[in-house]
Amino acid sequence: MQNPNKFSTNGLGRYGEEVAARRLMECGLCILERNWRCAEGELDIVALDGDTLAVCEVKTRSERGFQQPSEAIDQTKADRLRHLAERWLAERWPEHFSRLVLAAAERVDGGEPLGEAAAGGPAPPPPGGVRIDLVAVVNPLRGAAAVEHLRGAV
Repeated sequence: MQNPNKFSTNGLGRYGEEVAARRLMECGLCILERNWRCAEGELDIVALDGDTLAVCEVKTRSERGFQQPSEAIDQTKADRLRHLAERWLAERWPEHFSRLVLAAAERVDGGEPLGEAAAGGPAPPPPGGVRIDLVAVVNPLRGAAAVEHLRGAV
């Protein structure tokens, strides 16, 4: 892979999201969706952390940047992330929940649907709730990127 420090801002952001997704999976999170977009904005990564839905905002900076990734989320951005998380939950969670229920049923008893949601009924909210995380990626001039996963940062 070429040196990410030579990437454009968009390239650095894509690199950071890839590094963040890899780290989240290594830590046991199940990535449900990446770069979900609607007319109001984008969510970088939506994942399950056990029974909690984690909406992850990825902020990537080069080592020589003046601002830390965690400083990039102000109140306006936090409010937008909350709104987008609610919209994602309403629009996308039922489909993911049904798929997860069916996958669990196949593992448990060979494919029998479990409960009302598997039959097209309403999907209950994630049992562990929803939280908004920040994944801060700092790309050094040399070596591997530093990744910090701040759970419930927003």
